[in-house]
Amino acid sequence: MKVYRHLFFDLDHTLWDFEKNANETLHTLYERHDFARFGTFSAEHFIQVYSDINHALWRMYQSGKISQTQLRDVRFSRTLAKLDVPEADIPVNISAEFTDILPLKSAVFPFTHEVLDYLKPKYRMHLITNGFNDIQEIKLASSNLTHYFESIITSEHSGHLKPDPRMFQHALAHTGATATESLMIGDNLECDVLGAYNAGIDQVYFNPEKRRHFAQTTHEISCLSELKAFL
Repeated sequence: MKVYRHLFFDLDHTLWDFEKNANETLHTLYERHDFARFGTFSAEHFIQVYSDINHALWRMYQSGKISQTQLRDVRFSRTLAKLDVPEADIPVNISAEFTDILPLKSAVFPFTHEVLDYLKPKYRMHLITNGFNDIQEIKLASSNLTHYFESIITSEHSGHLKPDPRMFQHALAHTGATATESLMIGDNLECDVLGAYNAGIDQVYFNPEKRRHFAQTTHEISCLSELKAFL
């Protein structure tokens, strides 16, 4: 079995449960701004519309079509416009409120701390994420994850976005790792698996929903506890 020295983890949707934490935050905003007063959409509908729009904007951001500022500026205005909220009733600071509240949430995937406790004495561990600098460290602190990782490599830090191989090459250079002794663990087939593959790095595809796919991966797991079987 191949021996690894460096483990690179994605954060959102791999360790930190983005969907659960985001949904809690969106519920808070729905109640704070009394969107129920419009009588036309529930909190669940608000969350679904936001999620669809946010995912589409993130795809544009990751392909370089929009900036971080543009993503943050339009995701709520587009959501509420689609829900027929009058422009005058769209809270001006709702995007900033979301960014303030979200990283304070602490939900992680099952076995996250147990597995990281198991891995930490055996490997040098790092994070590599397309998330924004100003909230990733807060997320880590809120969910008690900071102490596991030597390095946090973000897209802003590297100047590139996953799946660009240059982001992975930057991560290797920054940590002093080589591709052959490194392993990437993440939930996104394109950003994490294909990106790492193109940089010559083995991969673990974290697929908790067991989605069907045809990609070739070094390893695939549906629960983080399965990492202990080969690491």
